[in-house]
Amino acid sequence: MKSDKRLDDERIGEEEGREISHAAAMPSLEISRSVPHHDSCRMATLKFKGPSPYQQKRPKPSDTDLEYAKFLKDFSLQFEGTTEPVPMALFGVGRIGTVHLSGLARNPRVELLYIVDEVCDKFDDIKRYWKLENTQFLSGKESDKVFKDPRVQAVLIATPTSTHQDLITRALAHGKYVFSEKPIAESKEGAINCYKQAKQAGKVLFSAFNRRFDPAFCNIKQRVRAGEVGHVHTIKACSRDVQLPSIEYLRTSSGAFHDTAVHDIDMICWMLGEYPIRVSAQGSAMAPEIAELGDYDTIFITLKFPSGTLGLIEISRHSSHGNDQRVEVFGPKGMLICANERPMSGIESHIGSEGANYIPTYYSFPSRYRHAYLAEKEHFLDIVQGKAKPAIMGHETLAVTKIATACEQSAKEGKFVDLTWGPEDLPPE
Repeated sequence: MKSDKRLDDERIGEEEGREISHAAAMPSLEISRSVPHHDSCRMATLKFKGPSPYQQKRPKPSDTDLEYAKFLKDFSLQFEGTTEPVPMALFGVGRIGTVHLSGLARNPRVELLYIVDEVCDKFDDIKRYWKLENTQFLSGKESDKVFKDPRVQAVLIATPTSTHQDLITRALAHGKYVFSEKPIAESKEGAINCYKQAKQAGKVLFSAFNRRFDPAFCNIKQRVRAGEVGHVHTIKACSRDVQLPSIEYLRTSSGAFHDTAVHDIDMICWMLGEYPIRVSAQGSAMAPEIAELGDYDTIFITLKFPSGTLGLIEISRHSSHGNDQRVEVFGPKGMLICANERPMSGIESHIGSEGANYIPTYYSFPSRYRHAYLAEKEHFLDIVQGKAKPAIMGHETLAVTKIATACEQSAKEGKFVDLTWGPEDLPPE
């Protein structure tokens, strides 16, 4: 009688034999142990081997790798035009003022001579944190010193909306270039007067819509204008922010349509190169505190353009999942999408059975649009130094205000609002 061990060995041998016979009957399967590792006939891709990469043409960086382009500029110490810094003054170091201060304080093209604000108790901390030993800090009552100082070439205004027009007119009266956060003034007439004064003074009044300087949105705009999707049928923008503004800010913000929706309105018109001829809007205030102000925190806007293109804008002041900023452009040739950006886009996790997880989107606008804020200031410095013409013209800013006002009217009155445009109003090509 055979031992149990011999019986097990024979069974294993028989099973292996059946597996080998089965594999041999299937020519598409190969048994690696029967083939020598160095058999050159098995090296199916060896014939594709080319010359050394040192003998080949090196790949070039993509135009979209802006960080590498900036490195190359820094590495080669490229100077474009004058190397003298622009003497400037900053008005306001609140939320948006801090965004601008972080760019100005670190920019070798800027000499920050003055900071003007009412938070005098923070001046010493600001000076130490940003190492602004040569910057003079003033209260609003002392601001005349800025305007009368002939060294100051330009001012950046990041104060509450109600102060913009006064600061702009005073700066222009003293021959300064002006970068102002929107809106330029609280009324259309006030804004028109500011631009007229700038023209008379021979200086540029620049109101930045920062999304025009966002690299991703610039890429979408260029491809739309190049005709990648053909004649645009629909364009959609979603703009939700996680960080609710303070009630104090909202009281002086000119309302959601002029404070928030203007960015999306401008971006869509900029991408398309036309202004809407009919708009409609609906708004709600989900937060009772915002309802008490007679304002909105949730908005839908539809726009019809003369070419037939339809636009849709969705806005929310409260997005618990993070900063939600997306654009979709659809046409007969295809679709372009700008999805949400993430701080560490290459990281994903697969833990247990919970599925794929990704790093959250950027928390709020200072981080999401960090590159845009830096780029718009670089553009303004180019304007001051005579190296560029303004990418945003005064009549474009006024057009966006006109559209936002019509949308606000539609939301309040519950009806479509038609818009007409003269040849002098139309956006540049």
